[in-house]
Amino acid sequence: MQTAFDLVFRNARTRAAPAPVDIGITGGRIAAIAPKLACEGAEVDAAGHLVLPGFVDTHIHLDKACLLGRCGHDHGSVSEAIRAVAEMKRDFTVEDIYARGRRVIERAITFGTTRMRTHVEIDPRIGLRGFEAIKALKRDYAWALDLSICAFPQEGLTNDPGTEELLVAALRDGADLIGGCPYMDTDPSAQIEKLFDLAQEFDVDVDLHLDFDLDPSWWHLDEVCRQAERRNYQGRVAIGHATKLSALPPERWKATADRLAKAGVAVTVLPATDLYLMGRDATHNAPRGLTVAHRLVESGVLCSVATNNVQNPFTPFGDASLLRMANLYANAAHAAISEFDACLDLVTDLPARLMNLRDYGIEIGKSADLVILDTDSGPNAIAELPDVLAGYKNGRQVFERRRPTLFPPN
Repeated sequence: MQTAFDLVFRNARTRAAPAPVDIGITGGRIAAIAPKLACEGAEVDAAGHLVLPGFVDTHIHLDKACLLGRCGHDHGSVSEAIRAVAEMKRDFTVEDIYARGRRVIERAITFGTTRMRTHVEIDPRIGLRGFEAIKALKRDYAWALDLSICAFPQEGLTNDPGTEELLVAALRDGADLIGGCPYMDTDPSAQIEKLFDLAQEFDVDVDLHLDFDLDPSWWHLDEVCRQAERRNYQGRVAIGHATKLSALPPERWKATADRLAKAGVAVTVLPATDLYLMGRDATHNAPRGLTVAHRLVESGVLCSVATNNVQNPFTPFGDASLLRMANLYANAAHAAISEFDACLDLVTDLPARLMNLRDYGIEIGKSADLVILDTDSGPNAIAELPDVLAGYKNGRQVFERRRPTLFPPN
Protein backbone atom coordinates (compact mmCIF):
# COMPACT_ATOMS: atom_id res chain seq x y z
CA MET A 1 0.00 0.00 0.00
CA GLN A 2 1.35 3.40 -0.97
CA THR A 3 1.86 6.17 1.56
CA ALA A 4 -0.26 9.28 0.99
CA PHE A 5 1.31 12.75 1.17
CA ASP A 6 -0.23 16.18 0.67
CA LEU A 7 2.58 17.08 -1.73
CA VAL A 8 5.63 15.34 -3.16
CA PHE A 9 8.68 17.01 -4.66
CA ARG A 10 10.09 14.63 -7.26
CA ASN A 11 13.68 14.52 -8.49
CA ALA A 12 14.97 17.24 -6.14
CA ARG A 13 18.63 17.87 -5.59
CA THR A 14 19.57 18.79 -2.02
CA ARG A 15 22.90 19.77 -0.58
CA ALA A 16 22.93 16.70 1.66
CA ALA A 17 22.35 13.96 -0.93
CA PRO A 18 24.68 13.00 -3.80
CA ALA A 19 21.75 12.08 -6.08
CA PRO A 20 18.22 13.45 -6.58
CA VAL A 21 15.61 12.51 -3.98
CA ASP A 22 11.87 12.86 -3.45
CA ILE A 23 10.52 14.91 -0.55
CA GLY A 24 7.11 14.04 0.88
CA ILE A 25 5.08 16.72 2.67
CA THR A 26 2.26 16.13 5.16
CA GLY A 27 0.51 18.79 7.22
CA GLY A 28 2.98 21.43 6.12
CA ARG A 29 5.97 19.41 7.32
CA ILE A 30 8.57 17.20 5.71
CA ALA A 31 7.48 13.62 6.28
CA ALA A 32 9.88 11.64 4.09
CA ILE A 33 13.09 12.07 2.09
CA ALA A 34 14.18 9.23 -0.14
CA PRO A 35 14.86 8.32 -3.75
CA LYS A 36 11.71 7.49 -5.74
CA LEU A 37 9.16 7.49 -2.95
CA ALA A 38 6.28 5.09 -3.60
CA CYS A 39 3.42 7.32 -2.59
CA GLU A 40 0.32 9.20 -3.60
CA GLY A 41 -0.26 12.95 -3.56
CA ALA A 42 0.05 16.10 -5.63
CA GLU A 43 3.44 16.23 -7.28
CA VAL A 44 5.97 18.94 -8.12
CA ASP A 45 8.70 17.92 -10.55
CA ALA A 46 11.88 19.64 -9.37
CA ALA A 47 13.54 18.31 -12.54
CA GLY A 48 16.93 17.86 -10.92
CA HIS A 49 17.05 21.44 -9.65
CA LEU A 50 18.53 22.44 -6.30
CA VAL A 51 16.02 22.65 -3.45
CA LEU A 52 16.92 24.70 -0.37
CA PRO A 53 15.07 25.44 2.88
CA GLY A 54 15.03 29.11 1.86
CA PHE A 55 17.38 31.99 2.51
CA VAL A 56 17.67 33.61 5.95
CA ASP A 57 18.25 37.37 6.15
CA THR A 58 19.56 38.23 9.62
CA HIS A 59 19.95 41.98 9.16
CA ILE A 60 17.76 44.33 7.11
CA HIS A 61 16.14 47.73 7.67
CA LEU A 62 12.61 47.63 6.27
CA ASP A 63 11.59 50.88 7.96
CA LYS A 64 14.10 53.02 6.05
CA ALA A 65 14.17 51.20 2.73
CA CYS A 66 13.34 52.74 -0.66
CA LEU A 67 14.10 56.36 0.21
CA LEU A 68 15.85 57.33 -3.01
CA GLY A 69 14.18 60.31 -4.60
CA ARG A 70 13.29 61.75 -1.21
CA CYS A 71 16.81 62.76 -0.30
CA GLY A 72 20.21 62.86 -1.93
CA HIS A 73 22.36 59.80 -1.59
CA ASP A 74 25.79 61.23 -2.27
CA HIS A 75 26.87 60.93 1.35
CA GLY A 76 30.53 60.48 2.13
CA SER A 77 30.31 58.80 5.53
CA VAL A 78 28.17 56.72 7.86
CA SER A 79 27.38 59.77 10.01
CA GLU A 80 26.15 61.74 6.99
CA ALA A 81 23.85 58.89 5.98
CA ILE A 82 22.49 58.67 9.54
CA ARG A 83 21.84 62.41 9.61
CA ALA A 84 20.06 62.29 6.25
CA VAL A 85 17.63 59.61 7.44
CA ALA A 86 17.21 61.19 10.90
CA GLU A 87 15.96 64.40 9.27
CA MET A 88 13.42 62.45 7.24
CA LYS A 89 12.04 60.00 9.77
CA ARG A 90 10.23 62.64 11.83
CA ASP A 91 7.75 62.77 8.94
CA PHE A 92 7.45 59.03 8.35
CA THR A 93 3.94 57.67 8.77
CA VAL A 94 2.86 54.13 9.56
CA GLU A 95 1.31 53.88 6.10
CA ASP A 96 4.47 55.10 4.37
CA ILE A 97 6.75 52.70 6.26
CA TYR A 98 4.36 49.83 5.59
CA ALA A 99 4.29 50.56 1.85
CA ARG A 100 8.08 50.78 1.53
CA GLY A 101 8.63 47.71 3.68
CA ARG A 102 6.05 45.80 1.66
CA ARG A 103 7.97 46.46 -1.55
CA VAL A 104 11.13 44.97 -0.06
CA ILE A 105 9.41 42.00 1.58
CA GLU A 106 7.69 41.00 -1.63
CA ARG A 107 10.97 41.17 -3.53
CA ALA A 108 12.69 39.15 -0.80
CA ILE A 109 10.01 36.45 -0.93
CA THR A 110 10.32 36.07 -4.70
CA PHE A 111 14.10 35.81 -4.33
CA GLY A 112 13.68 32.88 -1.95
CA THR A 113 13.91 34.40 1.54
CA THR A 114 11.81 32.48 4.05
CA ARG A 115 13.11 33.95 7.36
CA MET A 116 14.09 37.55 8.10
CA ARG A 117 15.24 39.73 11.01
CA THR A 118 14.56 43.43 10.55
CA HIS A 119 15.97 46.21 12.70
CA VAL A 120 13.44 48.95 13.51
CA GLU A 121 14.52 52.39 14.72
CA ILE A 122 12.87 53.49 17.95
CA ASP A 123 13.50 56.93 19.46
CA PRO A 124 11.56 60.13 20.26
CA ARG A 125 11.73 61.30 16.62
CA ILE A 126 9.99 58.29 15.09
CA GLY A 127 8.29 57.02 18.23
CA LEU A 128 6.69 53.61 17.70
CA ARG A 129 5.37 54.33 14.19
CA GLY A 130 8.03 52.19 12.51
CA PHE A 131 7.42 49.40 14.99
CA GLU A 132 3.66 49.48 14.37
CA ALA A 133 4.17 49.34 10.59
CA ILE A 134 6.60 46.42 10.78
CA LYS A 135 4.33 44.54 13.18
CA ALA A 136 1.57 44.83 10.59
CA LEU A 137 3.91 43.53 7.87
CA LYS A 138 4.89 40.60 10.10
CA ARG A 139 1.23 39.70 10.49
CA ASP A 140 0.22 40.26 6.86
CA TYR A 141 3.08 38.29 5.29
CA ALA A 142 3.24 35.38 7.72
CA TRP A 143 1.86 33.21 4.90
CA ALA A 144 5.22 33.47 3.11
CA LEU A 145 7.83 34.79 5.55
CA ASP A 146 8.76 34.50 9.23
CA LEU A 147 9.68 38.05 10.29
CA SER A 148 11.57 38.81 13.51
CA ILE A 149 11.60 42.41 14.82
CA CYS A 150 14.67 43.90 16.49
CA ALA A 151 13.96 47.16 18.31
CA PHE A 152 17.01 49.42 18.34
CA PRO A 153 18.11 53.03 18.99
CA GLN A 154 19.99 54.24 15.90
CA GLU A 155 21.02 57.59 17.35
CA GLY A 156 22.05 56.66 20.86
CA LEU A 157 20.45 55.63 24.12
CA THR A 158 22.07 57.22 27.17
CA ASN A 159 22.32 60.51 25.27
CA ASP A 160 18.74 60.42 23.93
CA PRO A 161 16.12 60.97 26.68
CA GLY A 162 12.90 59.06 26.16
CA THR A 163 14.44 56.33 24.03
CA GLU A 164 14.71 53.72 26.77
CA GLU A 165 11.03 54.06 27.66
CA LEU A 166 10.09 53.54 23.99
CA LEU A 167 12.32 50.46 23.74
CA VAL A 168 10.62 49.00 26.80
CA ALA A 169 7.21 49.73 25.28
CA ALA A 170 8.22 47.90 22.08
CA LEU A 171 9.53 44.91 24.03
CA ARG A 172 6.31 44.75 26.02
CA ASP A 173 4.37 44.90 22.76
CA GLY A 174 6.08 41.97 21.10
CA ALA A 175 9.49 43.01 19.79
CA ASP A 176 11.44 39.78 19.32
CA LEU A 177 14.87 41.06 20.36
CA ILE A 178 16.82 44.21 21.14
CA GLY A 179 19.58 45.95 19.22
CA GLY A 180 21.81 48.96 19.57
CA CYS A 181 24.34 51.26 18.01
CA PRO A 182 27.00 51.94 20.65
CA TYR A 183 29.25 54.06 18.40
CA MET A 184 26.46 56.67 18.21
CA ASP A 185 26.24 56.99 22.00
CA THR A 186 28.22 59.41 24.17
CA ASP A 187 28.74 56.48 26.57
CA PRO A 188 29.01 53.35 24.40
CA SER A 189 29.77 50.96 27.27
CA ALA A 190 26.79 52.22 29.26
CA GLN A 191 24.55 51.64 26.24
CA ILE A 192 25.83 48.08 25.86
CA GLU A 193 25.24 47.33 29.53
CA LYS A 194 21.74 48.81 29.45
CA LEU A 195 20.81 46.81 26.36
CA PHE A 196 21.96 43.59 28.01
CA ASP A 197 19.95 44.53 31.10
CA LEU A 198 16.83 44.88 28.95
CA ALA A 199 17.61 41.68 27.06
CA GLN A 200 17.79 39.73 30.30
CA GLU A 201 14.68 41.39 31.72
CA PHE A 202 12.61 40.40 28.67
CA ASP A 203 14.55 37.20 27.86
CA VAL A 204 15.35 38.24 24.28
CA ASP A 205 18.48 38.05 22.13
CA VAL A 206 20.82 40.96 21.36
CA ASP A 207 21.89 42.18 17.89
CA LEU A 208 24.18 45.22 17.76
CA HIS A 209 25.49 47.50 15.04
CA LEU A 210 29.16 47.61 15.97
CA ASP A 211 32.36 49.49 15.16
CA PHE A 212 31.42 50.74 11.71
CA ASP A 213 34.81 52.12 10.61
CA LEU A 214 38.33 50.92 9.78
CA ASP A 215 40.29 52.11 12.82
CA PRO A 216 41.14 49.07 14.99
CA SER A 217 42.92 51.16 17.63
CA TRP A 218 39.63 51.29 19.55
CA TRP A 219 36.43 49.24 19.55
CA HIS A 220 33.53 47.99 21.62
CA LEU A 221 33.89 44.32 20.68
CA ASP A 222 35.64 43.36 23.92
CA GLU A 223 32.87 44.90 26.00
CA VAL A 224 30.21 43.01 24.05
CA CYS A 225 32.07 39.74 24.58
CA ARG A 226 32.51 40.52 28.29
CA GLN A 227 28.80 41.20 28.73
CA ALA A 228 27.83 38.07 26.79
CA GLU A 229 29.99 35.91 29.05
CA ARG A 230 28.97 37.67 32.26
CA ARG A 231 25.26 37.22 31.44
CA ASN A 232 25.63 33.65 30.12
CA TYR A 233 24.36 34.96 26.80
CA GLN A 234 26.65 32.89 24.60
CA GLY A 235 24.80 32.01 21.39
CA ARG A 236 22.32 34.85 21.85
CA VAL A 237 24.39 37.84 20.70
CA ALA A 238 25.23 39.06 17.20
CA ILE A 239 27.19 42.05 15.93
CA GLY A 240 26.60 43.57 12.50
CA HIS A 241 29.22 45.17 10.24
CA ALA A 242 32.24 44.70 12.55
CA THR A 243 34.28 46.29 9.76
CA LYS A 244 37.26 46.88 12.04
CA LEU A 245 37.98 43.16 11.80
CA SER A 246 38.90 43.67 8.15
CA ALA A 247 41.69 46.04 9.21
CA LEU A 248 43.41 43.68 11.67
CA PRO A 249 46.83 42.09 11.06
CA PRO A 250 46.80 38.26 11.10
CA GLU A 251 47.92 37.73 14.70
CA ARG A 252 45.38 40.11 16.17
CA TRP A 253 42.69 38.83 13.82
CA LYS A 254 43.21 35.28 15.07
CA ALA A 255 43.12 36.37 18.71
CA THR A 256 39.89 38.28 18.08
CA ALA A 257 38.30 35.34 16.27
CA ASP A 258 39.14 33.14 19.25
CA ARG A 259 37.63 35.75 21.58
CA LEU A 260 34.39 35.88 19.60
CA ALA A 261 34.15 32.09 19.45
CA LYS A 262 34.73 31.74 23.20
CA ALA A 263 32.10 34.39 24.00
CA GLY A 264 29.59 32.89 21.58
CA VAL A 265 29.17 36.20 19.75
CA ALA A 266 28.11 35.89 16.10
CA VAL A 267 29.10 38.26 13.29
CA THR A 268 26.90 39.46 10.42
CA VAL A 269 28.71 40.87 7.40
CA LEU A 270 26.77 43.31 5.21
CA PRO A 271 28.65 43.41 1.90
CA ALA A 272 26.63 46.00 -0.02
CA THR A 273 26.78 48.66 2.70
CA ASP A 274 30.25 47.79 4.00
CA LEU A 275 31.78 48.00 0.53
CA TYR A 276 29.86 51.16 -0.32
CA LEU A 277 30.62 53.21 2.79
CA MET A 278 34.03 51.98 3.96
CA GLY A 279 37.24 53.48 2.56
CA ARG A 280 35.50 56.37 0.85
CA ASP A 281 38.12 58.85 2.03
CA ALA A 282 40.97 56.97 0.33
CA THR A 283 42.50 58.64 -2.73
CA HIS A 284 43.88 55.31 -4.01
CA ASN A 285 44.13 51.65 -2.95
CA ALA A 286 40.78 52.00 -1.21
CA PRO A 287 40.23 49.27 1.42
CA ARG A 288 37.26 46.98 0.94
CA GLY A 289 36.22 47.18 4.59
CA LEU A 290 34.67 43.73 4.28
CA THR A 291 35.15 41.26 7.13
CA VAL A 292 35.85 37.78 5.73
CA ALA A 293 33.06 35.81 7.36
CA HIS A 294 33.85 32.32 6.06
CA ARG A 295 37.34 32.55 7.55
CA LEU A 296 35.79 33.46 10.91
CA VAL A 297 33.57 30.40 10.59
CA GLU A 298 36.68 28.27 10.20
CA SER A 299 37.81 29.68 13.57
CA GLY A 300 34.56 28.69 15.26
CA VAL A 301 32.66 31.99 14.95
CA LEU A 302 29.03 31.79 13.85
CA CYS A 303 28.54 34.17 10.90
CA SER A 304 26.01 35.31 8.33
CA VAL A 305 25.86 37.56 5.26
CA ALA A 306 22.80 39.81 5.03
CA THR A 307 21.16 42.66 3.12
CA ASN A 308 21.19 45.63 5.54
CA ASN A 309 19.84 48.55 3.50
CA VAL A 310 17.94 48.75 0.23
CA GLN A 311 17.94 51.95 -1.82
CA ASN A 312 18.65 54.58 0.81
CA PRO A 313 21.59 56.84 1.72
CA PHE A 314 23.47 53.93 3.30
CA THR A 315 23.17 51.74 0.20
CA PRO A 316 21.58 53.34 -2.89
CA PHE A 317 20.83 50.06 -4.64
CA GLY A 318 19.58 46.58 -3.81
CA ASP A 319 16.81 44.11 -4.52
CA ALA A 320 16.70 42.01 -1.30
CA SER A 321 18.21 39.01 -3.09
CA LEU A 322 20.35 37.11 -0.61
CA LEU A 323 21.75 34.93 -3.39
CA ARG A 324 23.05 38.06 -5.11
CA MET A 325 24.48 39.22 -1.78
CA ALA A 326 26.29 35.91 -1.28
CA ASN A 327 27.70 36.19 -4.80
CA LEU A 328 28.86 39.76 -4.12
CA TYR A 329 30.45 38.60 -0.89
CA ALA A 330 32.24 35.72 -2.61
CA ASN A 331 33.68 38.12 -5.17
CA ALA A 332 34.84 40.75 -2.69
CA ALA A 333 36.15 38.18 -0.19
CA HIS A 334 38.26 36.44 -2.85
CA ALA A 335 36.49 33.15 -2.17
CA ALA A 336 37.98 30.17 -3.96
CA ILE A 337 35.69 27.90 -5.96
CA SER A 338 36.14 25.28 -3.24
CA GLU A 339 34.67 27.81 -0.78
CA PHE A 340 31.48 28.58 -2.72
CA ASP A 341 29.51 26.11 -0.60
CA ALA A 342 30.73 27.94 2.51
CA CYS A 343 29.47 31.21 1.01
CA LEU A 344 26.03 29.65 0.48
CA ASP A 345 26.09 28.52 4.13
CA LEU A 346 26.30 32.21 5.09
CA VAL A 347 22.78 32.89 3.77
CA THR A 348 21.16 29.56 4.74
CA ASP A 349 22.16 27.21 7.56
CA LEU A 350 24.45 29.54 9.52
CA PRO A 351 22.04 32.51 9.77
CA ALA A 352 19.33 30.04 10.80
CA ARG A 353 21.60 29.03 13.69
CA LEU A 354 22.37 32.69 14.45
CA MET A 355 18.64 33.38 14.80
CA ASN A 356 18.24 30.21 16.90
CA LEU A 357 15.69 28.81 14.45
CA ARG A 358 14.80 25.29 15.54
CA ASP A 359 12.41 24.55 12.68
CA TYR A 360 14.70 25.08 9.68
CA GLY A 361 16.21 22.68 7.19
CA ILE A 362 15.42 19.86 4.80
CA GLU A 363 14.95 17.23 7.48
CA ILE A 364 12.06 14.99 8.46
CA GLY A 365 9.79 16.83 10.89
CA LYS A 366 10.85 20.35 9.85
CA SER A 367 8.52 22.88 8.25
CA ALA A 368 8.21 22.47 4.50
CA ASP A 369 9.62 25.92 3.74
CA LEU A 370 11.36 25.20 0.45
CA VAL A 371 12.63 27.06 -2.60
CA ILE A 372 13.66 25.68 -5.99
CA LEU A 373 16.68 27.20 -7.78
CA ASP A 374 17.41 26.94 -11.48
CA THR A 375 20.69 25.13 -10.89
CA ASP A 376 21.89 21.76 -9.62
CA SER A 377 24.32 22.41 -6.73
CA GLY A 378 25.34 24.78 -3.95
CA PRO A 379 28.57 25.94 -5.64
CA ASN A 380 26.70 26.61 -8.88
CA ALA A 381 24.13 28.66 -6.96
CA ILE A 382 26.94 31.06 -6.02
CA ALA A 383 28.69 30.94 -9.38
CA GLU A 384 25.68 31.26 -11.68
CA LEU A 385 23.24 33.47 -9.74
CA PRO A 386 20.36 31.31 -10.99
CA ASP A 387 16.71 32.29 -10.85
CA VAL A 388 14.68 31.16 -7.87
CA LEU A 389 11.88 29.35 -9.66
CA ALA A 390 9.36 28.72 -6.88
CA GLY A 391 8.85 28.96 -3.15
CA TYR A 392 6.72 27.07 -0.61
CA LYS A 393 5.75 27.97 2.93
CA ASN A 394 4.48 25.13 5.10
CA GLY A 395 4.02 23.10 1.93
CA ARG A 396 1.90 25.77 0.21
CA GLN A 397 3.24 27.47 -2.91
CA VAL A 398 3.76 31.21 -2.39
CA PHE A 399 5.37 32.28 -5.69
CA GLU A 400 6.49 31.11 -9.09
CA ARG A 401 9.04 32.51 -11.52
CA ARG A 402 8.89 31.16 -15.02
CA ARG A 403 12.06 30.35 -16.89
CA PRO A 404 12.66 32.63 -19.90
CA THR A 405 11.91 31.27 -23.33
CA LEU A 406 14.12 31.96 -26.35
CA PHE A 407 12.55 32.49 -29.77
CA PRO A 408 15.20 31.82 -32.41
CA PRO A 409 14.39 32.67 -36.03
CA ASN A 410 12.86 29.93 -38.11
